[in-house]
Amino acid sequence: MSFIYFYLLILAHPYLAQWHRLFPKLGRKSWEALVPGYNYFILYKEVLNKPWWSLLLVFPGVHLVMWMTINVSVLRRFGFYSFTDTLQGLFFPYLLFTKIAKDDALPYGPATNWANSKELEQRKWGDHIILFMALPVVGHLIAIILDKVSRDKPGSKPRVKEYGDSFVWALVAAAVIRTYSFEPFQIPTGSMEKTMVVGDFLFVNKLAYGSKVPITPLSYPLVHNIVPIVNIKSYLSWEKGTYTRLPGWSKIERNDVVVFNFPSGDTAILDPRTPSGLMGHDFHGLINQEAFSQFINSNRGQYPEQLDSLDQLKLYSDYISGIESWKNRARAHFAAGNFPLNSQEYTTGMTHGGLIYRPVDKRENYIKRCVGIPGDVLEIKNSVLYVNNKKAYVAPGQALLYRIEKNKVSFPSVEEMLNRYNLENSSDGARIDFQELTDEKDSKVYYQLNLTRKEKNKIEADFNIKLTKIRDPQYSDNPKAVASSIELFSNLNQFPKDIYVNNTMTDFQRFQIPRKGQRIAINTQNIAWYKRIISAYEGHKLAIKGDKIYIDGKRATSYRFAMNYYWMMGDNRFHSADSRVWGFVPEDHIVGRASFIWFSKSPFVDSFLGIRFDRIFRFVD
Repeated sequence: MSFIYFYLLILAHPYLAQWHRLFPKLGRKSWEALVPGYNYFILYKEVLNKPWWSLLLVFPGVHLVMWMTINVSVLRRFGFYSFTDTLQGLFFPYLLFTKIAKDDALPYGPATNWANSKELEQRKWGDHIILFMALPVVGHLIAIILDKVSRDKPGSKPRVKEYGDSFVWALVAAAVIRTYSFEPFQIPTGSMEKTMVVGDFLFVNKLAYGSKVPITPLSYPLVHNIVPIVNIKSYLSWEKGTYTRLPGWSKIERNDVVVFNFPSGDTAILDPRTPSGLMGHDFHGLINQEAFSQFINSNRGQYPEQLDSLDQLKLYSDYISGIESWKNRARAHFAAGNFPLNSQEYTTGMTHGGLIYRPVDKRENYIKRCVGIPGDVLEIKNSVLYVNNKKAYVAPGQALLYRIEKNKVSFPSVEEMLNRYNLENSSDGARIDFQELTDEKDSKVYYQLNLTRKEKNKIEADFNIKLTKIRDPQYSDNPKAVASSIELFSNLNQFPKDIYVNNTMTDFQRFQIPRKGQRIAINTQNIAWYKRIISAYEGHKLAIKGDKIYIDGKRATSYRFAMNYYWMMGDNRFHSADSRVWGFVPEDHIVGRASFIWFSKSPFVDSFLGIRFDRIFRFVD
């Protein structure tokens, strides 16, 4: 249901509740109940002595809490305290408001006398309902435990009421602050190493680009999309809004470190066993993997590495020729509740929690550097990013992979290299700055190093060597080359995940980032770049039939973009799933700008010494 209906309910509520007959009992004029906005201001003032609380009615999500608060408060001043009275006040107060309006003898009483045991007993279970709405189960446990170790003071609020009020207002404050100003965020992966490291805790500034009004405001405000431990959704879809952003004091600029909702997270597979409640984050990547597994399973279970080169080529060729049917088979496999075909869970007959759709504001939060803004033309050559034909800014923490043959240099031990140059090998493999590897192609042993420009220059100078930058093979370097089926298959790993578009993590074809209002010609040669924009982000029905493209059932030869788009890349370039994998980031997915690191602790050091004191209270570059 759209926001508008809930706001219409709030505007119509005073008339439905007959406040014009209630106000005289409060010593106010009847006409005051008929003035929209002013009527809430007066009622909050008279009943709760907090007129400014009426301003909170403008915040989606919070508005319903404030609506319930005033309804329950008014009913209690007229003597309706019970369990059922409170439920009515929370969800459908009109029967009781009608009773108040019709009964002229029903008095408007003072606030609860906390020294009166009769009044306390009357409202006891109603207060339990409020506490349950604020913090289910946990709130009651806290209140019960404290009751066991101490006693309520005579004449004061009982703990159930005290904690109910405290939790309600803590949640309201958290909802407003986290939604519209600043939100804490933890760096979960190594994609931004060595600029942002795993274990950094930072604040995301939502005011900078303009606060985004939540699309699903009915949400538990202290968590993002999953309630921990119980692994259930933290939000309800009863109320839905459309993309709206309040004015900000700046626009997204190139090289800003930005937090955004994961564009490829619209569909997910629910796995309650994981902390995030998800089976991976990229459903579309899982589809590609499962499609190939389905194909292999139907092809006598022979994997490419088990075949000679000619049979490998035929295997990939056969898969590519029927790739869409295999993808459909993979979608049906997951939709039926199955785990991936080659997983242990599938072998044992286990099923997952099903497919779920996540609204934009409830998709996983990612953090990357914005390297391209709407209208920019980008290209990547041997890991060098070009923006509008110029080399892009290189962040101090941006790292690339280099290597050198082991027989050409005498490096000290791994431990000494890590300590001497402040390098790091994390236990989860997200960051491996120094290691020995054997190349399968030439059987030579190499040192592989993940280094910033400064680190690279220092190591080269110290050992008088020249490190070679690692580059992914790209057949389109040679315009006369004919791609093999293996090379076509490899194109599915990078955006736009089309077999005929040859991009790698180190080399990307020249392309333009779409801007709002821009119209481009579309055809079967370039439509792969814009499929998700047209269908997933801007909500049109896209169909390709032969060499013809249809949008919403009509033949289309051009398309006008409804939103601005951005290109995000991790500073840890060889260990980052970013726009090179899942493409453009729409403006409605932007959350805010990473602004300030307030704490940092390495998850790989289980002690007090894991605290990174040099990173605490630092502004983000």
